[in-house]
Amino acid sequence: MVAVIVSPRLMRIGGGSLRQAAEVLRQFGLSRPLVVTDPWMVSSGTVERCLAPLREAGIAAQVFSDTVPDPTDTVIEAGVAVLAAGDFDCLIGFGGGSPMDTAKAMAILAAAPQGAKMREFKVPAQADHGLVPVICIPTTAGTGSEATRFTVITDTETDEKMLIAGLGALPLAAIVDHELTFSLPPRTTADTGIDSLTHALEAYVSKRANPHADSLALSAMRLIGANLRSVWRDPGNAAAREAMMLGAMQAGLAFSNSSVALVHGMSRPIGAHFHVPHGLSNAMLLPAVTEFGLNDVLPRYAEAARAIGVATREDADQVAGARLLEELRALNTELQVPTPRAYGIAPDKWEGLLPLMAKQALASGSPANNPRVPTEEQIIGLYTKAYG
Repeated sequence: MVAVIVSPRLMRIGGGSLRQAAEVLRQFGLSRPLVVTDPWMVSSGTVERCLAPLREAGIAAQVFSDTVPDPTDTVIEAGVAVLAAGDFDCLIGFGGGSPMDTAKAMAILAAAPQGAKMREFKVPAQADHGLVPVICIPTTAGTGSEATRFTVITDTETDEKMLIAGLGALPLAAIVDHELTFSLPPRTTADTGIDSLTHALEAYVSKRANPHADSLALSAMRLIGANLRSVWRDPGNAAAREAMMLGAMQAGLAFSNSSVALVHGMSRPIGAHFHVPHGLSNAMLLPAVTEFGLNDVLPRYAEAARAIGVATREDADQVAGARLLEELRALNTELQVPTPRAYGIAPDKWEGLLPLMAKQALASGSPANNPRVPTEEQIIGLYTKAYG
């Protein structure tokens, strides 16, 4: 098998690295950024942490803050209009996964002929061209979008969360500063933490796994497994925050160079139809989907359990696999992850959308990477099981 490996050209990692944002731009000859962020980052003043070091270096940045939690094609079009109206030479995605994904999609759509739509770029299409480079600065330890060749955008006409993949979505550079995560609320810490764990686990068991991605996925699982509960219980734990940020980035690199699988394929329709945050919908599905494919690549799931820290080398693979399932269920309990039912999704609405959600999950392509590839009926069964 030939593995194709991609990553940002430059990554600055560590506490305080955001203060070097201007230097990163200047390394690439960039000086006219449009910062893509969200309304809360502006209203809370957090965006100033990005703007201030640029301003001090004489770089004037404009802000586009009309992003939404699940980026939509209409928001992307509005952002492209702002980009076209200004003399910008790069985009800075500052925030969680949504602003970073929005910036990536803006670059891709802006490079397309006038009148093009985001749906033209959903997989299996290859979105390999962006009008301007994107620099990503994550403020959560979860999505890994700062390191991936993917963006996920909702088609407002069909309520479909579209996976868009290609070099056009790959950031030129990333600044990964864990000090930005200290103020995260517990719910966001939990959801983004399980999201990054899902990225690493799915990358490791994917049919498209490769040795490079494996090393990153295992490292990410070691970091996340040892520190997720710590940041949940003690948000000010700097060492745990740093480890989670590094783990999230490594998990992003891992799945960008292998793939995600069934959890993500099933998660996207939940987000599109019920507006459940992405990390939370992954967490809702992770135990049931892992159990579904466990015995198809048991040695890999067992190795994941050892990396996470819930099994040892002395444990047989079957024992390690069972402990992995126990751990995923325990994490959901301890981090107060609700089932879709407990989240407030009505049974009739859930059941009525199951056939469409199953079709959309399969159409995303991600389930084909799963160790055990499901049928549409089996996906409906997994949705039913996860509902609670």
